[in-house]
Parts: sequence; C-alpha cells; structure tokens
Amino acid sequence: MAETWLIVGLGNPGPKYSGNRHNVGQMVLDELAGRIGGSFSSHRSRAMVLEGRFGIGGPRVVLAKPVTYMNESGGPVSGAAKFFGIVPDHVVVIHDELDVPFDAVRLKLGGGEGGHNGLRDITKALGTKDYYRVRVGVGRPPGRMDAADHVLRDFSTAERKDLPFVLSEAADAVELLVRDGLLTAQQKHHPAKA
Repeated sequence: MAETWLIVGLGNPGPKYSGNRHNVGQMVLDELAGRIGGSFSSHRSRAMVLEGRFGIGGPRVVLAKPVTYMNESGGPVSGAAKFFGIVPDHVVVIHDELDVPFDAVRLKLGGGEGGHNGLRDITKALGTKDYYRVRVGVGRPPGRMDAADHVLRDFSTAERKDLPFVLSEAADAVELLVRDGLLTAQQKHHPAKA
C-alpha cells in the first residue's frame, strides 16, 4: 500500500473564528478538500477528517481539522496519526505565520515553533519537531498591535481580495511537497535570492 500523508490545517473551531488570520490553515484545507472532492466528517481523534488522493493514482492523504482550540492541536494530530498509522515525517501542518509577509508561502521540515502555541502542542504530542510545516504568511501586526490580536482578526478587505490566490498557492505547495518532496516545493514556492 502507498504511504499515507496526514495533512493538518490549524485554526480555532466555530464561526466566530472562521475568517481569522489564525484559521488560514483550515482555509487551505478547505481548498484541498474541494480538489479531492468529498466532505469532512467527525472522527474520534477530535478532528474533522476527509480521506482521499491527490489526483488519480496520486498519494493517499488524510485531511484533518482539529476541533479543539489552536493551543490544544497536539492531541487531535497525534490521535489521527496513530489511528491512520502515519509517522511524523508524513505529517504536514498548515498554519499562519507572522514572520512571512501576507501572500507568501514557505515550507520547512522541523525547526522551532516561533511562539506558535498550536505548533508547540503538536511537537509535544508527536514527541518530535520533525514534521513538515507549510507556513502561510499573515504578516506582522501594524503599529503596536499585539500579535495575538492580529492573528485573531479577520483578513482586511484588501487582503480578502488576494486571499483566494494565497490559499490556492498554499494548496499547490502542499500537493507538490507530498508528490515531489520538500526541495522541489521550496524551489517553486520560495523566491530566488537576489
């Protein structure tokens, strides 16, 4: 059987948070779900899941949206990984990133959590930092705004115009990562250094 990948979109549950910058990971997961076809259903891992493939004969994937709050994402991620028999190096976590400008997508394996409580909880639950991250830029907060306030606000009107393109690019990056590996995905989605 082909190896299965667990693709996790981070966010907070409920309609109050659905348009927040902090929920961009779940927005990307919705884009991927639309490409696969099908709908999410409740799972005992405390996540909404959708099983499918990236294209005919493509890699088998499990898309998962934890139904816990962001800072408690670890339990659902490790629960889904155990249930589906997926090892950490086949886990991809899509999340908002303050240190990446809005409309940019960056990919990496392992590394620090950069103060992101969702990632910190996942690292603790998986027992390793060695899982993939697809970092969707939400930019730094303006002025003296607190970072937490910034990520818990909806995207601005101007940002919302470009958001579909950002979500599409992030979904493309996830598919490329799973199909062709990290280096290929980074070469396509990271700008060339001048």
